[in-house]
Amino acid sequence: MSLNPRIADWKGRRVWLIGASTGIGAATARALLARGARVALSARTEAALRDVAGDHPDALVLPADVTRADDLSAAAARIEAAWGGIDLVVYLAGTYAPARAWNFDLAQVRQTFDINVIGCYAALAAALPGMLARGAGAVAIVSSVAGYRGLPNAAVYGPTKAALINLAESLYLDLAPKGIGVHLVDPGFVETPLTAQNKFRMPALIGAQEAARELLGGLERGEFEIDFPKRFTRVLKALRHLPDLLYFAAVRRVTGL
Repeated sequence: MSLNPRIADWKGRRVWLIGASTGIGAATARALLARGARVALSARTEAALRDVAGDHPDALVLPADVTRADDLSAAAARIEAAWGGIDLVVYLAGTYAPARAWNFDLAQVRQTFDINVIGCYAALAAALPGMLARGAGAVAIVSSVAGYRGLPNAAVYGPTKAALINLAESLYLDLAPKGIGVHLVDPGFVETPLTAQNKFRMPALIGAQEAARELLGGLERGEFEIDFPKRFTRVLKALRHLPDLLYFAAVRRVTGL
């Protein structure tokens, strides 16, 4: 059952991708441009954004640091001025570093929350007023299956993604009655510069292009939660419902940590 309006055609749709310079964001930008969408690309590194955009006439390069709310407000204003509105904002920005209970760094904790969570709120503050005024639009927040329950190496990253899951659910309750779609994107392991840090085997690892196809397919179907790859996310969904004793034992056995 679709909880959001379906998307039959991307042609002319105004999409703002935040975190579009690498990984899933870059792959999604290229896929959307190929489908005829107008795509605004934001991230900190302008050169990387321009590489993704190429010379496509429907690409708008808007460098922004998600830890600076003014950057996102200025980018949203430029999209409104250029295209008259935003139909979909996708928050893909994020950072990750493996962390256990005995080796996390407080400065890194603050930075991770600033980028993964507070930056998302800043993006919402920039994009939602225009959508609410028009009574139309959609928001997609890229979280992770790492937010389902606690995992080894995720003492910092996991809580930020759990926060985004809760945020997306709360947003849906608030915004759906006002005509604004809300999507929660929960990928498993995707081959990106961030996951390249992992020293362990990543089950069901997929490429960024496959992840972009899954993300766009879920948006087109109007899904609330878009999780992939299913062969991995179904297992984690099942584990999520185990009693604590069985869950902790299963995670230790599978990860060896």
